[in-house]
Amino acid sequence: MSAAPILGLCGDALDRLLPMHLWIGADGYVIRAGPTLTKMMGQGELRGQPAFELIMIRRPGMVDSLDGLRDLTGQRLGLILRHAPHLPLRGAAVALPDAAGVIVDLSLGLSFSRGVAEFGLTLNDFSPCDQTIELLYLHEANSATTALSQHLTARLQNARAEAQAQAMTDPLTGLANRRAMDAEINRALADHAHDFGLMQIDLDLFKRVNDSFGHAAGDAVLERVGHVLRHQLRLGDMAARVGGDEFIVLIRDCTEAEDLGRIATRLIAACEVPVSYRGQLCQISASIGIAAVTTYPHRPDLDQLLADADAALYSAKRAGRGRYAFHGSAPIVVNAAQPVTHRRRADDLPPGGFRRRQNDRVPRPD
Repeated sequence: MSAAPILGLCGDALDRLLPMHLWIGADGYVIRAGPTLTKMMGQGELRGQPAFELIMIRRPGMVDSLDGLRDLTGQRLGLILRHAPHLPLRGAAVALPDAAGVIVDLSLGLSFSRGVAEFGLTLNDFSPCDQTIELLYLHEANSATTALSQHLTARLQNARAEAQAQAMTDPLTGLANRRAMDAEINRALADHAHDFGLMQIDLDLFKRVNDSFGHAAGDAVLERVGHVLRHQLRLGDMAARVGGDEFIVLIRDCTEAEDLGRIATRLIAACEVPVSYRGQLCQISASIGIAAVTTYPHRPDLDQLLADADAALYSAKRAGRGRYAFHGSAPIVVNAAQPVTHRRRADDLPPGGFRRRQNDRVPRPD
């Protein structure tokens, strides 16, 4: 737009002093519009457009003509941009002499924050003496503070979640720990719609590995057992390390002795695969005690279920290594020569979860 003098001011000066002005000619068409208002309209050049198709004056009364607007000279106006009716604006009108039309100066007022965000306004879009600049400073400071607060809150939440996960995880094997297993068993016991079986596992000959090759070799064996449990069970089942060489497996929707026995057999065979550590082969086995909630006349509690699985485990240990036993039944010897599958097999395993608890008991043979 040209910089011809307007009321003694060049156009650039008017734009700088009143960046949201709208100069309406005597014919009701736009003669000039400030750069900020033009930016907000998003239509490019506004000159020559019908002014009252761009704005709507609502207060102190509805006005849709230049004569009506002249009558409001000096009064506070409430108006909207027709393409953004959700954003109420404030303004003031001044009638120009010699039938030169009317200049309306607009302001965001209380719509400041929404206007800045919606139209991407910056300090350069406001008059240097406009109080909106101070609000913009406050808005930017508040936005920075809010962003920092959200960042810190997210970090705190992540740290809390990580701490909670660590509190429920065995750091060596990555399995759940005793606290997690106790909580999971209690949840499973409370869910009467689903039954489950519980296995207590104790490694055979593990002490010999520690004594012969050192505790680092023992840790390697435990890590291997953790890997076995994660990959031999279904995603719904759960495994936990609850003591030095003791583990618990919770298997959902599986209580038949044949199914549980097949799972126990596979776990024992997988544990008997030697673990190589610094050129040495570490050989262990596993004994398993099994209890199923369906063998009780009433739903057992956590302590009873763990005690009975532990008693079955002790029975298997006394009978020799590489065996599993059901609570109240004789131990069963596993044929270690059978093939070992290291992948989850949904046809063999029922869904489950994991966690466990230790009870006082007579020491088991290694």
